[in-house]
Amino acid sequence: MSQERINSTKGNILVVDDTPANLNILTEILSRKGYKVRLAPSGKLALRSIEFAPPDLILLDIMMPEMDGYQVCKILKASEKTKDIPIIFISALYEVLDKMKAFSLGGVDYITKPFEVEEVLVRIENQLSIRRLSQQLHEENIR
Repeated sequence: MSQERINSTKGNILVVDDTPANLNILTEILSRKGYKVRLAPSGKLALRSIEFAPPDLILLDIMMPEMDGYQVCKILKASEKTKDIPIIFISALYEVLDKMKAFSLGGVDYITKPFEVEEVLVRIENQLSIRRLSQQLHEENIR
């Protein structure tokens, strides 16, 4: 089985974070586990990347210049093309109000930094499984 085939079956993840060290760590972790990883160092670049090729899941930082993660999520959830992409917020913000805002805007999960690698991987796999099952149900209902 080719590496590309392995990657495509695991899932395509877009990591959005303005901190290069965070992008590097997450890329290394996810690539090693067989995910295809794309990077966006800003909210605006993330939106362009998603428009070109929607990912299976988005890991989204909140605190970024120009456009924060909340704004990115709000735009994605308002679009018919992107509203069903699971968004996991990953942020240094740890207050309950920050988490409530993320969920109210359509985020499916919230991970605080610094994060545990295994926690990130389990949360990603859970959301990708939910998405696959949801897509299967949708396809069966169309028939």
